Amino acid sequence: MDERKRDSMVAYLRRRMAEVGIELGDLAAALAEDQVIQKAARYRSATGEIWSGEGEMPQWLKQAISAGQSMDHFAIERPALATTETRPKVDWSRDPFAGSRLAAMQPSHRDL
Repeated sequence: MDERKRDSMVAYLRRRMAEVGIELGDLAAALAEDQVIQKAARYRSATGEIWSGEGEMPQWLKQAISAGQSMDHFAIERPALATTETRPKVDWSRDPFAGSRLAAMQPSHRDL
């Protein structure tokens, strides 16, 4: 999006927020609340409905399970903690092709 379109969109949103009586703080609070809810979610439907796994199971999940779907299908994958894998270090200082045209060439199908 170019800067002119962006500025136009921002002006439009500010005008609409003023018409409805929405303050910038209200918008920030709503966005922060949505982020907290999304982080707490453990299950998500195809339409974006979420469930934290606490309390009564929502109707969309009950229906899916009764239709034969497993709960694991709806589980939201959490990013795995970064593991520090140590890759073997390569000493490129002795590479005879380093910096040459051969180092940058991609093999063609004929070469394979």
